[in-house]
This record gives sequence, C-alpha cells and structure tokens, in this order.
Amino acid sequence: MGVKLRDFGIVLVDEELGGYSSGDLVSGQVLLELSEGLAVTALRLEARGCARVNWIDKAAAPGSAAVPTRYREEVVYLQHRQTLREAPGNQGCFMLQPGKHEFPFSFQLPQGPLVTSFNGKYGSVKYWVTAILERPYVPIQIVKREFCVTSQIDVNAPNFLDFSTFLIASCFATGEAIPIYAEFENCSSRLIMPKAAIFQTQTYLANEKTKTFRQMIANVRGNHVASGSTESWNGKALKIPPVTPSILDCCIIRVEYSLAVYVHIPGSKKLMLELPIVIGTIPYSSFGSRTSSMCSQFSMDMSWLQLALPEQPEAPPNYADVVSEEDLARQFPSLPQADHLEHEFGSPMFAYIQEFRFQPPPIYSEVDPNPTFTEEMQREISFEI
Repeated sequence: MGVKLRDFGIVLVDEELGGYSSGDLVSGQVLLELSEGLAVTALRLEARGCARVNWIDKAAAPGSAAVPTRYREEVVYLQHRQTLREAPGNQGCFMLQPGKHEFPFSFQLPQGPLVTSFNGKYGSVKYWVTAILERPYVPIQIVKREFCVTSQIDVNAPNFLDFSTFLIASCFATGEAIPIYAEFENCSSRLIMPKAAIFQTQTYLANEKTKTFRQMIANVRGNHVASGSTESWNGKALKIPPVTPSILDCCIIRVEYSLAVYVHIPGSKKLMLELPIVIGTIPYSSFGSRTSSMCSQFSMDMSWLQLALPEQPEAPPNYADVVSEEDLARQFPSLPQADHLEHEFGSPMFAYIQEFRFQPPPIYSEVDPNPTFTEEMQREISFEI
C-alpha cells in the first residue's frame, strides 16, 4: 500500500448481531489512515452478492483421451455501486491530510428473498463489500469485506407446519434437539446397535448437470441390543449443531437435511429409515414445549399398536358359535394332514403360521365371500332378471 497509506479497511455496523436479512440496511465506514498527504481521484464502494457453482468432471471412458469438463454457473442477488468521495468539478483529484479518515456508507438489501450465505464443497453463496481507492498515476487499490446474509425460515409458518411425513414435527431450528421415538427388536442372532444421525445433502446444478455431496453433521447411538431383546427410545434427543439453514430457494444450490434412524448389524447392511427435515432460523414457539406435545401425540398415535400387537394374542372364538347349522351341513373336501404339509413345505407348519400371526383381518364387505348354495342361486337369478 505504500508508506503514505498505513491502513485501508472496512468496518460494518451491527454485523456482530448475527448478520443481515432481506430488506435490512447495511451501514459502515471505509477507514483510511495516512502517514502524509495523499492525492485521491475517487473513493468508491461496491456491494455484490451471488451464488456460484464450480467443479471439474474428470470422468472419462477407459482408454479415451477425453478432456476434463468444467462446470460453472452464477446467479447474482445483489449489485450496488456508490461514490463516497471524488474530485469536484474539473479537478483531477483532491487531497487527504495525514491522519485517520472515515467515510460512512449505507445501502439497503433487496426486499425480495435472499439466499442464505453458504460455503460448500462445489459452490458458495457469498455477499461482500468492496472499497476502491483511485489515485492519479497509481493502480487502483481495493479492500473487501464479506458479510453474512441469512434467509429467515420460520418453522411456525403454516407451510412448514404442514410439511410432515412420518415425523410428528419435521421442522426445527439450529440449537434445538430432535426427540426420537423408536423401538428396536433384535430378531437376528447377532448383537446390533441402534443409531440416529442428521445428514446434510448439498446439490449443485450447472449446465444441466448435477453434483451432490453428502455428510453427517450430528449423530447419537443407543445401547447394544442382544439377540431376542428390545430397546425403546422415548424421546431420545439429537441436538442440531450450528449449521446453515435449509437452502430451498436457490436455482443452482440446494442444502437439504434428513433424519436417519438405523440399525448397525455387524457383517450385514444396515437397516435405515430416512426422513426429510427442514432446519430453520426461528424456533418453534407454541404454547407449551414441542417435546411435551410430541410425547402426548406419540402416545395417542401409537396406542393402536398395543391393540394390534398384543403380547398374548387372544384365542379365536369357538367355531360352532359363529357358524350356522346350514354351513355345518355343507360338504367340504378333505384337507391334507399336517404331516403331509410339513413334508411338502420342508419345514414345520408353525414357521409358516408365525408369518401370518400379525396379518390384519379381512376387509369388511356386505357380500359374503363364501356364499351358500342357496345364496348363489339367488344371486344368479337376480342377475338374469
């Protein structure tokens, strides 16, 4: 910068409050400290914000000499220019005296949605301010200062409250803990380990090609479950670390999150249930805690499971109590004996009975699926009429 220019920098006001959002006023000062007088043509300011995607695809067919392909794309969200000081009239320059000088500036961010600042594997969303110092007969000097923009995502908004699949609540804010309700039953002969994790998936788009990067950002594990044993998670907490909120409004970069509950089985593929979630910036603010409401909702929604899967299934009613004498009088073909069936299947019949133990009952119908001979005749007569 030379001996005359001791310091050249940018200071932003209220930057420590957590960044800016769409429509906010960005203000600050450009600082100059001089050891002696300095002739200046102009001092200008530029603000810019854009999303950029950039990666190289080195994949090529075996034996070919294909040139690696570079994929690039850019979308501009902010473009602002202003002059802080310039020579008046036809004068070529103005003089700045030795010492410290402050040049205030301010500009407003666009009112429309701004994509959250992000720095990823193959792209980024960045916003910055540039101060440009022009002097006669000297190359211009610049200094940059990056600032953070956050797109506010209120998880209380109706569109996010309706965004749910299997999860009772699928929108959370950074710093919150996700309560997980699950039950693991080990029917294998191996020792298993239940786990849960939050995954971040970055998707980049350029020249009609996509690039994806996936990483785990948080995880939690339970206790080992022995063969024939079970483990229940009644609201096991998985805390969301400080991460970039979900980016769903950028046409070339998407940042999405998912909650995965899975079982690690040694020597085998893990069983996984993965569900999408949205990570916002404004936490859930209902009357009463999210955890307590989810607990009560979970208890209510899962109460049917206790009825559908009893520990001791009830014995079926007596056949003679539910079948009429007319049905008893019907002639049925003789059924094969159990020994013969076990020989045909190659295993005891009990193994096949267990397969249908928890099957749902038949669908109710007004038409008897097994009509008597009289009912069949009546039905044929009605069709003929």
